[in-house]
Amino acid sequence: MSTPTRRRRAPKDELLPLSDALEEIGISRATWYRWRNQGYGPEARRTPSGRICVRRSALDAFKNELEAA
Repeated sequence: MSTPTRRRRAPKDELLPLSDALEEIGISRATWYRWRNQGYGPEARRTPSGRICVRRSALDAFKNELEAA
């Protein structure tokens, strides 16, 4: 009798706090808000607790877009 194997879940798309995302991009918070008002930058969401977070996938896609330009 073999032991049952457990399926592994795909890694969840991590939510990064805005401060971590800004540090990774290398911009200030003022630049972030200026970009956001112009419709530029990775998509961000506000959590129920009020924090602004960026999904890892959105940040990576934005960084790839910057590298391609």
